[in-house]
Amino acid sequence: MTAFILVAGVFTGPYVWRDTAARLTAEGAEVHTVALTGLGGRPAGPGEAVDLETHIADVLAVIDSVAVESGGDIVLVGHDYGIHPALGAADRRARSIARIVHLDSGMPRNGVPALAAVPDQRLREELTEGGGGSGGVQEGQAGELPPPARDAWSRWGSTAGLSEAALDGLTALAAPQPLGTLLQPLRLTGAVATVPVTGVLCTGNGPGIELVQLMVDLGEPAIQALADPRVTFFELPTGHWPMLSCPAELAEVLSEAAAGRGHRLKPADAAEPPPHLRPFLLDVPERPRERTGNTDLYLPEGPGPYPAVVFVHGGPVPAGARPTPRDWPTLTGYARYVAGHGAAAVTVDHRLHAFTDYERAAEDVAAAVERVRADPRVDADRIALWFFSGGGPLTADWLAAPPAWLRCLAANYPILAPLPSWGVADARFHPAREVARAGKLPIVLVRAGREMAEIAATVEEFLTAARRCGADVEVVDVPEGRHGFETLGPTDAARDAVRRAVEAVLARLTA
Repeated sequence: MTAFILVAGVFTGPYVWRDTAARLTAEGAEVHTVALTGLGGRPAGPGEAVDLETHIADVLAVIDSVAVESGGDIVLVGHDYGIHPALGAADRRARSIARIVHLDSGMPRNGVPALAAVPDQRLREELTEGGGGSGGVQEGQAGELPPPARDAWSRWGSTAGLSEAALDGLTALAAPQPLGTLLQPLRLTGAVATVPVTGVLCTGNGPGIELVQLMVDLGEPAIQALADPRVTFFELPTGHWPMLSCPAELAEVLSEAAAGRGHRLKPADAAEPPPHLRPFLLDVPERPRERTGNTDLYLPEGPGPYPAVVFVHGGPVPAGARPTPRDWPTLTGYARYVAGHGAAAVTVDHRLHAFTDYERAAEDVAAAVERVRADPRVDADRIALWFFSGGGPLTADWLAAPPAWLRCLAANYPILAPLPSWGVADARFHPAREVARAGKLPIVLVRAGREMAEIAATVEEFLTAARRCGADVEVVDVPEGRHGFETLGPTDAARDAVRRAVEAVLARLTA
C-alpha cells in the first residue's frame, strides 16, 4: 500500500486536500495530511516563534507515525511553500521516503529561505531587510503575514480553474503565515538527494515540461539534475491550486507518480549539439562582424549609412552559458541574412539570467541601441528591434513609448505577458498591456503553430489587445513550427516564414 503524506502551501492547511485525499483513499491508498503549526495544526503558544524548523518537526512526526503503522511506500507531497518543510523532513528520514512530489513548487536549495520562492517580487523586497522602505524583516523575527484578500490570491499563483465557491473557501479558511517559516533558511545535509522525485507542473501558472527541457538544453548546472532518470514530470492544465481546481486529475497524477511513471527529460548529449546550437535553417553565407562590448555589428556591401535591425535574444540564459546568445546560430543566421539584404544587423548579449533580471536586461538593450545609432555607418532614424522568446517582455518599454526612429518591432515566438509564477504581473514588462500605446508602430509577430500552451496564451492575450486598439500587427504563422523552430526540424514552410518575416521588417524599415 502507498501512504501519501500531503503538505499544504502558504496560508493553507489540511482542508485543501479534502477532495484529492478522498479520491486517493477510494483507490486504496493511505492518506495523511500534515497540520502545520499555526496553519491548521496546533496554535502557536504564547511567545513561541514558529519557523521552518517548527514545520519540519510537524512533518517528521507524521512520517515517523506512518513508518511505524504502514509497511507500504511513503510518498511525500509538498505544494508551494509546503515543499520546504517536506524536503527538510525527508532529508532526515531519507530511507523512509519512496518518492517526493513537488506540486507546482520550486527547487529549494540548502541555505535558502522559502522567501526566495515567493512569486511576488514586491513582497519579497518588502520582507527583505531594507526592502520596500519599511525596514524589512529578518530571520527569527516574530510576527505573521496576513493571508491575501479574495482578489489578491493571484499574487501567490494563478487562480485559473478555481470556481467562485473554491476561491471563497480558500479565502475564508486561510490563516496568517508565520514570518519565520519564510525567513529561516532551509538546511539540508544532502541525504534527500537519494530520494526519487516527481515534479507536477501546473501550466496555467508557470512553465510546462517542454520549457523545462529547453532550460536543461541550455546547460544550467542546477537544472541538469532534472534529467536524472529518477526524476519524472507530469503536467496539469490548471492554475496553482490543482487540489481545488481538478482534484480527480491530481489524484490520478499522484498515483502515477507513486508508481514511478511520468515524463523523463532528455539529458544534454555532449556528442550532439543542443537544439539552440544546431544549424540555422537557411544556408546563409558567412559575413564579417565587428564586436564592441556586448554587441556584434554586421554590415552590408556598399556605402552607408544603413538602416539597422537589432536582434535581442530570449532567456533567461544562465550567466555561464557558452557560447553566449550572440553566437547562437539563430541570431547569427538572421544577422547575416539581413546584412545580405542591405541593412545593418546587430546581435546583443544582455543580462537576462533570471526572471528578476528584466530591468537590467532592458538597460543593456537600450544602451546597445544607442551605441548602434551613434555609429556613423548606421542611419539613426531607421531602426528595427527584433525580439525572441523570453526577450518578449522587453518589448513593453518600446511599445509604451515608441521613439520616432523605431520603424518596426518584431518578435519570434515571444512571451508577451509575464507568466503567473514570475510574480511580475504588475510590473512594467507586460507587452499585452502596453500594445494599446504603440500607436502606428508596425509590429511583425512570428507565431509558432506548435507553441507551448503557456506561451501561446500570452500571444493570444497580446493579439486580442492589439485588435481591440487597432494596432498595426502582421502575423507570420509557422503552422508546424515549434518554439525555436529556426534550428528545430527545418521545413520549407519554416524557411518561407523566415524569408517573409525578414521581408516584412525590411519593408517597414525602409518605407
